[in-house]
Amino acid sequence: MNNNIFLAIIISFGILIGFQYVYVKPHQAALHSQYLAQQLATTPGKEVLSPDAPQNLRDRELALKDSPRVTIETPELAGSINLKGARLDDLSLTTYRETQDKASPAIILLSPSGSAQPHTSYFAEFNWLADQASVAVPTAETPWKADSQKLTPDHSVRLTWNNGQGLTFDRTIAVDAQAMFTITDRVSNTGAAPVTLYPFGTVARQGIPATLGRSVVHEGALGVLGGTLEEFKYKKLVDDKKKVLDSTGGWLGITDKYWLVAMIPPQDEKLTAEFAYNRAGASDPSMGFFQSDFRGNAVTVEAGGTIERVSHLFAGAKRVKLLDRYAEQYNIPHFDRAIDFGLYYFLTRPFLYLLASLEHAVGSIGLAILLFTVLLKLVTLPLSLKSYHSMSRMKAIQPETKRIQERFADDKVRQSQEMMDLYKREKVSPLSGCLPTLIQIPIFFALYKVLYVNIEMRQAPFYGWIHDMSAADPTSVLTLFGLIPVDLPMALHIGAWPILMGLSMFLQQKMSPQPADKSQAKMFMFMPLIFTYMLVRMPAGLVIYWTWSNLLGIAQQWFIMSRDAKKKAAA
Repeated sequence: MNNNIFLAIIISFGILIGFQYVYVKPHQAALHSQYLAQQLATTPGKEVLSPDAPQNLRDRELALKDSPRVTIETPELAGSINLKGARLDDLSLTTYRETQDKASPAIILLSPSGSAQPHTSYFAEFNWLADQASVAVPTAETPWKADSQKLTPDHSVRLTWNNGQGLTFDRTIAVDAQAMFTITDRVSNTGAAPVTLYPFGTVARQGIPATLGRSVVHEGALGVLGGTLEEFKYKKLVDDKKKVLDSTGGWLGITDKYWLVAMIPPQDEKLTAEFAYNRAGASDPSMGFFQSDFRGNAVTVEAGGTIERVSHLFAGAKRVKLLDRYAEQYNIPHFDRAIDFGLYYFLTRPFLYLLASLEHAVGSIGLAILLFTVLLKLVTLPLSLKSYHSMSRMKAIQPETKRIQERFADDKVRQSQEMMDLYKREKVSPLSGCLPTLIQIPIFFALYKVLYVNIEMRQAPFYGWIHDMSAADPTSVLTLFGLIPVDLPMALHIGAWPILMGLSMFLQQKMSPQPADKSQAKMFMFMPLIFTYMLVRMPAGLVIYWTWSNLLGIAQQWFIMSRDAKKKAAA
């Protein structure tokens, strides 16, 4: 039985590696071709997008010069509002850079329609729809007038447009010092008849991001509607064309790993949300638009009357404390779920907050991880003590277990009964030794999510050769850690920190009481090799955590063994 278990682990590990090379990598390589091959129909209904054909795409800076603009200037944002259509289509995150070099370009979040790669069209737009085609409403081509040339946290901008039919559209845009825009729309009717309008908003992105297929977090359209988190990956939208949902309030938009653009309509407003893919006439299907849209309920502007509506737009980095502050300030439901916390939300979120607090206290996310690991070891110490003593007792009764196995070798039922009676008499559990490992599994995956999605980990250095803890260890033992100038495939890339983790895991196992069964002992000794290979692609911060955790476990084992030795000597 034990030999079969050992063989099953080896076969499973081989299947895991083979699956990566036989299916996953070829599938990712063919993904782009798959989009090109699909015949996608234009989304029916409203038409608010007018993308240029791929051959007509221009440099982003040239596209920005095509229309008059109002400059945006805040401590964290820089860009402009396009007065043609009143679109927010030019935004950079000034506190985040493309590389660790502080002189590198700022992260570009939004770009105008017609922009060429790597910053293709990505914009947000609020507008109105009319129930009658004869009523002129603002479109992407509407020339708005501005009362100011600059939008800052201390100075809002007012935009106006008259449709020539008695309707005046008035929009005031304000922005805070972080990432939230407030859009106040007023519509005045000086005509003789009432007019029915529908508030409308869209976040649209052209093309498939380069990160597609290389991230374990959700990237694409998402929102919280009807109190439920809805997520639609890019491929899902291409396959399904669109998904329509009804809600009261909520929020929706498009997310990257670290960045988010999301519309927040009034929370008491009933709306119809739509997540869709629109080829929109592009010759290359992969250059179509991915959209998150909403349409509110009809509102009537009476003759001589005015209506007002306030919406918000978030455009920036997904910092959990900032999202929580906005959620409380504007009553946004589950706004923190814009961060992909994964299945272990109940662990991931508090871990993220604890790490943020520790980083604030010690001034380094790397030191915060080390301190976090110490606290985690202290919390799980009682379980570790119980596990160690149980394993020691199991080893002590090993002669008796062998005697039972030999005596009842032909009667497995009686053998199991006798073994259970033995465990009861000696007050030991064969499973208690596995308890710390079982607890470590959800902790590991939760911490993996934290270190992967936490923007504080992005480009955060550690000591030595680790310059970005959100990326894998860049060294490789097969190139003598960079001394041999050879570009190895990722399968052969085994860095220094994963090797240190494997050695620490091996040493910890040697110090622990060994399983009574020799086959089980051999199986456990093989585990450090498996985990070393598994962690070579993991974020370096996670590998550092595991290595440090093993070292603390070794110190803990030494303490327990020393204490027990003293007790035996005293007896």
